[in-house]
Amino acid sequence: MSLQLHAVSTSKVTDAIMPYLTDARLVRELAYINGKWVHGPQDIDVLNPATDDVIGHCTQLAPLQIEQAIEHAHQAFQSWQALLADERAAILMRWHDLILENKEDLARLMVLEQGKALNDAQGEIDYGASFVRWFAEEARRAYGETIPSHIANAELATIREPVGVAALITPWNFPHAMITRKAAAALAIGCTVLIKPASETPFSALALAELAERAGFPAGVYNVLTGKGSQVGQQLCQSEKVRALSFTGSTRVGKILLAQAASTVKKCSMELGGNAPFIVLPDMDITEAAKAAVAAKFQTAGQDCLAANRIFVPHAHYEQFLTAFAEQMASIKVGNGFSEGVTLGPLIFHEAVDNAQQLVDDALAKGARLIAGDQTKALGSNFFMPTLLADITPQMRVFSEENFCPVAGVMPYHSLDEVIALANDTEYGLAAYVYGQDIRQLFQIIKQLQFGMVAVNSVKMTGHGIPFGGVKQSGLGREGSRHGFDEYSHLKYYCLGGLTSDM
Repeated sequence: MSLQLHAVSTSKVTDAIMPYLTDARLVRELAYINGKWVHGPQDIDVLNPATDDVIGHCTQLAPLQIEQAIEHAHQAFQSWQALLADERAAILMRWHDLILENKEDLARLMVLEQGKALNDAQGEIDYGASFVRWFAEEARRAYGETIPSHIANAELATIREPVGVAALITPWNFPHAMITRKAAAALAIGCTVLIKPASETPFSALALAELAERAGFPAGVYNVLTGKGSQVGQQLCQSEKVRALSFTGSTRVGKILLAQAASTVKKCSMELGGNAPFIVLPDMDITEAAKAAVAAKFQTAGQDCLAANRIFVPHAHYEQFLTAFAEQMASIKVGNGFSEGVTLGPLIFHEAVDNAQQLVDDALAKGARLIAGDQTKALGSNFFMPTLLADITPQMRVFSEENFCPVAGVMPYHSLDEVIALANDTEYGLAAYVYGQDIRQLFQIIKQLQFGMVAVNSVKMTGHGIPFGGVKQSGLGREGSRHGFDEYSHLKYYCLGGLTSDM
């Protein structure tokens, strides 16, 4: 006997959320399957990390409900892929417009469940919407190619086709943009999607589902599955009907998902951990470099796979840089994301605060210097004050791990060869930053750094038109740009024989 999916006209609205929003329908506490709002057998508390207060709940789906969602997405795939690219693009553009029309509510919802500063949340809505527009436009350019034939009387060519149902597992640090970056690409090429958001930040995903429904996505094309990550992820990986898996999160979890997906040989794309180096070259203005390093380190309270974890400075400018960095760091305002001027909010949960303190304690025990970072000034149990450690070494956890917190580690170097070796001394290979003026040195470093993305004299490196992704244990595949379709499509080759030149 199968469970029934029942439509729900409105969701429960909590007093903790609604004073901040203008559209109550954007607050949903149910999963979204086959065009219906669905309740599972249990609920999960959703907390505001700035206050630790419960602001609402998301439902935990039963295994049978997840199976039904997969089946509905599978059934919807044939009709969705059969639409003209222009027809899919039109629906995506309506979704894009609705996202921007509801930008303020979406941003405020993100502050409540994720904790980031309001201006950062507003920026993420714009960033996320840009992927929807990009892939709506790219849907018309999903080209194949003709191949000069080596076979007599034959024409050879390829066409690009969607793989089928795509499972998208997204993180809590960018609860809006990581969904749109994946979903827009999959939907535009003709896949149907099953989105599993982090249980810490489900409301951003469910608000996007509400807007997707308003935009006119047919039932079964766009689905949001809420619940325990390990349970949902395992079912998605083991299903034969799910043909693509895209995951953004830790390398540890990515390896588990890859192993589970191997049984059905899915197309997998993984955007995993990072341990970004920030290299200051000898000819760089130290004050400018320090300002950039602070920006690169403390974005999203350090909870960012692109955050600069290890900062390398020429020995001759080392102490000057530490002073400049500490001065810049002192201007960071920590607090609730809704408070005026706040640029750094809380960490997502208390375990992250414990981990940050353990990283600092480990570094200090092994010889690092604490330049700045007074935790007695923390505003609550989930807050960790920006911290600067000097004299870090490869033996310290802060050097080798993706720390995902507002702890900056700085060390000196003597030569270009030395700093390149130190920067590459990590299992990760997502992003790197380099600041300098000598184009010969810059080019040498760009070519030798073992990272998928290198930002030179710029903290900002991402966007809808660039291929986002890493090497080594930072992942597989690319998101964004024209390459973003690769993760959700395959090339079909055909040989059309029996042709003659006779008319």
